[in-house]
Amino acid sequence: MQTNRIAVVTGAARGLGQEFAVALAARGYPVAGWDIADQAETAERIAHTGGEFLPVKADVTEPAQVRAAIAAVIRKFGAVHIVVNNAGIYPPIPFEKTTIDDWHRIMRLNLDGPFLVTGAALPHLKASGWGRIVNIVSAVVFLGPPDLVAYTTSKAGLVGFTRALANAVGADGITVNAISPGLASTETAARTTGADGGFERVRAMQAIPRTESPADLISTLLYVCADGSGFLTGQTINVDGGSAFV
Repeated sequence: MQTNRIAVVTGAARGLGQEFAVALAARGYPVAGWDIADQAETAERIAHTGGEFLPVKADVTEPAQVRAAIAAVIRKFGAVHIVVNNAGIYPPIPFEKTTIDDWHRIMRLNLDGPFLVTGAALPHLKASGWGRIVNIVSAVVFLGPPDLVAYTTSKAGLVGFTRALANAVGADGITVNAISPGLASTETAARTTGADGGFERVRAMQAIPRTESPADLISTLLYVCADGSGFLTGQTINVDGGSAFV
């Protein structure tokens, strides 16, 4: 299926961002992946699907780099229609050991990043009269794990950003929704949580007793990006196997 909807996915070099970029490209969306890391693996996977991919090196917390990245997408594709704000960090730090530098680093990537990327893309979405903004949050917003106070706060802020922005841009034909994963089995998650204890702990909380995979999120992503989802906006869709019933 070929589509003329152009997608931007941040944090596309690995983890969920890579899976989202590959899935969109495989369904015919030309995709621009943004990351500070090398995206050769993402590009190779997308090439195998026959999809179109533009890797852009950009730090989403730096306004000048974000503006340059949007300009690169426009030069290549002529438009932007879909923005997936996926880039983020979730270092587990006990609250009493969280420094102000830790706090600012987490907020900067998890909140400032989506603000800057969305702000840069929004004029192009408005010009098209059609847009999908998808913010990747987390089930921790509904669970409040004690070692993720800063991260939980940042993602809760992104839920609020989703709801308020949906009201601000709905009349422009743009929807804004959030997807809330549980702990999905990516290399990033394994590196952050350490041994399988993190996955075991989360599985014990779920109604569905298996570890979430990135593939479990793809159908939701495609749903909120679809042409037929234009009446769905301001929502946070929890895809966590039932660890948080909201």
